[in-house]
Amino acid sequence: MGEICWDKNKFDSCCDQLSYSEWWQKKFDSPMPLIGVYIAAASLVCSLAMAADVIHGIRGKKLWFPCKFFTINAASLAILTVATKLPVDLNTGMWSKTDHLAHLCSNVFTTIAMGNFLTSLASMGDNAIFLNIIALGILVVTIIVNVCIEIRNSILTSYIWAEEIFIIVSMLVLFLISIYSALPIPTTKRYLELKCSELNEKAFNGVKMDETGKLTNQKLKEVVQKYWVMAETGSPQFVMARSVNAAMSGVICLLSALTPVEALIRMRHYKDYPYMESPYKWSTSWILLIQSMGVVVGTVAPLFRWFTLISLNFSEGDSNNHRNESKLVENYWIQRLVAWKERPLDVQIRSLKCRKVIHFTKNIVLDLCIGIQFGIVVASKVVRFISVICVSPLFLFCDYCKKLKWSVLFESHAPSPVEPGNAEPAETLVTELNLGDYVLRLEGEAFKAKLPKIQRDMNQMIQKGKRRQLKNMMELLRKSNHSFKGVAEFDSSRVPNILHLEPPHCWTLPVVTLTSLAIALPNIRNKMADKLLRSVSECLEYAKFVEKSFSSQGDDFLNVVKKATYVIWVEVEHDRKWLSKDLQKLAVERKTTKETLQSLVEIAEQTINEFQKNKKAGILMENPLSWPDNVIAANSMYRISKTILNNYEGVTLQTDENLFEHLCCMIADILGGCLTNLPRVIIRKCCCSAIEERERSVREAACLLGEAEEILEFLRDHDVPPSLEGDRAASIDAWRACMELETPPACVGLSNHEEMAASCSGEMHITMDE
Repeated sequence: MGEICWDKNKFDSCCDQLSYSEWWQKKFDSPMPLIGVYIAAASLVCSLAMAADVIHGIRGKKLWFPCKFFTINAASLAILTVATKLPVDLNTGMWSKTDHLAHLCSNVFTTIAMGNFLTSLASMGDNAIFLNIIALGILVVTIIVNVCIEIRNSILTSYIWAEEIFIIVSMLVLFLISIYSALPIPTTKRYLELKCSELNEKAFNGVKMDETGKLTNQKLKEVVQKYWVMAETGSPQFVMARSVNAAMSGVICLLSALTPVEALIRMRHYKDYPYMESPYKWSTSWILLIQSMGVVVGTVAPLFRWFTLISLNFSEGDSNNHRNESKLVENYWIQRLVAWKERPLDVQIRSLKCRKVIHFTKNIVLDLCIGIQFGIVVASKVVRFISVICVSPLFLFCDYCKKLKWSVLFESHAPSPVEPGNAEPAETLVTELNLGDYVLRLEGEAFKAKLPKIQRDMNQMIQKGKRRQLKNMMELLRKSNHSFKGVAEFDSSRVPNILHLEPPHCWTLPVVTLTSLAIALPNIRNKMADKLLRSVSECLEYAKFVEKSFSSQGDDFLNVVKKATYVIWVEVEHDRKWLSKDLQKLAVERKTTKETLQSLVEIAEQTINEFQKNKKAGILMENPLSWPDNVIAANSMYRISKTILNNYEGVTLQTDENLFEHLCCMIADILGGCLTNLPRVIIRKCCCSAIEERERSVREAACLLGEAEEILEFLRDHDVPPSLEGDRAASIDAWRACMELETPPACVGLSNHEEMAASCSGEMHITMDE
């Protein structure tokens, strides 16, 4: 409020115009328009979040509008609390029509927001649901109590009492629906997980999980399609959106949204409305405008969820499909409450009478909750029944128009009658794969899943992946040897260890090290180095998928090595530096290949020696999980550079380009061996994620299948060690062990390098000048 001046002359001049209390009131009311702007801004944020969910649903062709941006959480509830300040403001007089409409619209805005929150509860765990419901309950109870006080003390005019009472009752009912819709969520999730587990083996058509790497692209697509159907129909948010409670929520939100319109029409008939302006002044109009737009936008999602429920339960020739349900209220609605009732209370009270009273009270409360759940579900089913009866003529008319349209098209384009074999490809594939067997339904559900649409959506996602296929990566992979020799040859066992504990190998660290070596070679054109960097960068994105998919908590040391890899790669890719050493400058300073390799060996050895000599490193050496990134990278550079020097010792002739091509072949072999695991990655993405994340994960798997289609076709002709099965194929150390068993260790001579070179760029001889 600022510092108050107690100068007598100024005070007397104020008292000439206003009384002492009026002067103070004016002082207190002066910031109210700015507070109104704050309320309008919070309302705008909520409205934009609801609009974003509507746009997201339309773009994804999900007209049940899943919650992605406007979900129930601490941030959204805090902003919603600010947006609903008008109903909880007992100290500010609001008398004009605009003030009363803004007050009513704020309550409607809260009700609509709760309707939008409903499906987001399904994506949360028990603790998050409990905390968010408690927070929402505090807000709802606060608003209801304050509105009741305002009505009781005539702070609100009697002109809109009926509308205010209707809205707070609707708010309370919607809050109860939210609570009792959240109760069966853990039960339904367990049921859906169980159904998915039962369908896992069936989805593979008898192929074992360890053998999924051998699936063709078509078979892989069919498996992904089956998981896509399970993920789409078993999505927790979709299950919530198609529940009968969604119908009741949609009806309440629609009636609430129409209430301000009815109030505005009724207010026009009252001539004696006061014209006093509230302290919020002009900001009230902004609050009313923004919250009205938020109500309109926010009603879309609950209304379309109601409509989706009707369409899913409508069946041509049987508009009363829901009558076939065997139970009035399914078990999953009350299963959790019954379990709580049957569970004995663990209370440390010695008095038998007290324990009896507590147990009796608990049973009464839970019986009341079960009764409320029965009432809500039955009322929701009645609403659904009436909705289907009322809307069924519209669906019948739409189906008739669709059939009429198809008959006209067939008559104009196909004079002969349509044979069964000429059906739409989507419907044919749905029938062939029996995708209807993979639709996940809860007890009592009999909705019709739109399988052709689901299949088209997946095909679009695969096509999206195909458009993102990368050419540089394929050019690099085509240099790989059919037997992936580079996987065994990049690190020789003849190189002595300089660390007391040798870090495990991962797929990406030798690739980064070999790339750094290739860039550091003298007489290599920048164009060739740039192309290699782009190719490796593209391949590493897919290698990350493999390493992330098969990483486990028990491989802590290996995870440290992977982390170090990407720290080093950022420096190599962006600045062409390795451990802060400029690789291009090093290539210029060293005239021969041998000098360059020897220099990198010395830099790596110096880095490791400095770490081992450091007194503070004594403890770190005993704990490999705390090893610095530069030590892990230096160890890899030392071993790989030493291996190359040892293998080519005494070999003469030819150019650096040949060695560059040979390093590219080794990189391609390692990356090719890694990417043979992509089919397993795709399958893991489909079936090894939590149910809340499965829909997103399956979409990623379909997109990855489209991106990797050409890679998988190319690598399918390569020779993978037959003894590698399951998760062992994802370990480069397992590959190296198998290849050493198949090929007895021997000193790599000139003939071996000539054979390797033949698969890359013709005959190769390397100059190693002394």
